[in-house]
Amino acid sequence: MRLMQFSDQSGQRRVAIIPDNGRDFQVLEGAASVYELAKRAVEAGHGLKDEITKYPLGEVVDCDEVAQDGRLLPAIDHPEPSRFWITGTGLTHIGSADARDKMHDLAHGADNAEMTDSMKIFKMGIEGGKPADGEIGVQPEWFYKGVGTCVVPPEADMPMPSFALAGGEEAEIVGVYIIGEDGNPWRLGYVIGNEFSDHITEAQNYLYLAHSKLRACSLGPELLLGDLPDDVRGNIRVVRNEEPIWEGEFISGETNMSHSIRNLEHYHFRYDMFRRPGDLHAYFFGASLLSCANGIAAKPGDRFEIDVPIFGRPLRNTLRQDAPPAFTVRSL
Repeated sequence: MRLMQFSDQSGQRRVAIIPDNGRDFQVLEGAASVYELAKRAVEAGHGLKDEITKYPLGEVVDCDEVAQDGRLLPAIDHPEPSRFWITGTGLTHIGSADARDKMHDLAHGADNAEMTDSMKIFKMGIEGGKPADGEIGVQPEWFYKGVGTCVVPPEADMPMPSFALAGGEEAEIVGVYIIGEDGNPWRLGYVIGNEFSDHITEAQNYLYLAHSKLRACSLGPELLLGDLPDDVRGNIRVVRNEEPIWEGEFISGETNMSHSIRNLEHYHFRYDMFRRPGDLHAYFFGASLLSCANGIAAKPGDRFEIDVPIFGRPLRNTLRQDAPPAFTVRSL
């Protein structure tokens, strides 16, 4: 079962659903946001799927028309964007350390390659990232990305700041959570995401990781409810002038990860500030493949496409170069 948010032709927010055995999205009459559905489900003490059954199904949604009109919304958002935490982790997939090392080799030359701190953290994850039930595993890499204002809708432009040295895709699965009134996190489901980073800046020095997170990111148009399959496959493309200049296989799911999702969740939500009632969280679980690690330098006008069938409609965003920011720091 998947949910989608969009604006109708009058500008009103709507939620649509496609059942597990269905072929078309249908409007959930009376539902304006996935956040409100999740909040009501937590308050009622039952699952999100149970909450959805309270709403009658309406008209069938023409998803292509909605996308062409620019009316697609991210699969999840918060009415107060500052209460929507966007965070992530890396070096969590079997192929992620190889991609990270390739990125550094391209920046510094393969002759300088050695056992980097990134490779050490990756090795720690391989050895202790999937603890037995009831146990806590090794701590993963973690970063803060931003809040809801940095989320770019599907099909919209992905803004690259004027000061960025590069802007490249990071195709990842994203866990989505709401915090209940008792401070406990509830996982709504999963979306596909493009975490988007400046890989040249990061490759200069791993301490630039925070600066390399260019704040902008995108969440896919469809929220997958229920459990995530252990093996998730799809394709990642960079398209220039309507022709793919690079394509790679998207590989994720716990079979292909060095950390369990439960372990990643533990190290995020152990902080009290991340269990504030009513907040939303989008937690990027890490990438296994990067086009930049394969020699691709994206240019303004290039389109990133992340096509993972289990998440329904592909996530597409076009790279846009932004003008220099205009601001002045003043003393009061």
